[in-house]
Amino acid sequence: MWSSRRHCRSALVFLAVLLASCGFPLRGEEHYAFETLYLNSPASQPLTTELRRSLEGAGSAKLVPAPDQAQAILDVVSVENNKQILSLSGGGKVAEFLLTKRILFRVRDSVGNDWLPTAELLVRRTYTYNDTAALAKEAQEQRLWREMQDDAVAQIVRRLQSAKKPA
Repeated sequence: MWSSRRHCRSALVFLAVLLASCGFPLRGEEHYAFETLYLNSPASQPLTTELRRSLEGAGSAKLVPAPDQAQAILDVVSVENNKQILSLSGGGKVAEFLLTKRILFRVRDSVGNDWLPTAELLVRRTYTYNDTAALAKEAQEQRLWREMQDDAVAQIVRRLQSAKKPA
């Protein structure tokens, strides 16, 4: 019994050393060219809450409550969610759906000079559909929308790193 615990502990230590030495950097603090940022996005938008939480927790820039206090302003111009039929079964019933989240955003200063020109972000997911499992498929769709939003927020945070101070 003690031998198996020792082997298990040794295996865990080996895996930890292996992961630490693989050279893959863990995500750390994001570094931006600006020190303060104002998030210009409707508070009622679910993306706004997630984006604010992510920016407050992972970046070198401080979020400020007013645009006149910010060195840079992140404008979320639009957020569109779209659901389309991707394919039909032989009987003419829906077999697959395509979910698309499209976000337009830009980073500017208070004068209107672009730090990052208007960019489009597209996140897509497909899923199969079956009438007999409609409730389960609806739950799957909601999970996919949440994952797409998380993915979009992470991509926006990463893209903020490429924002450059206007000349």
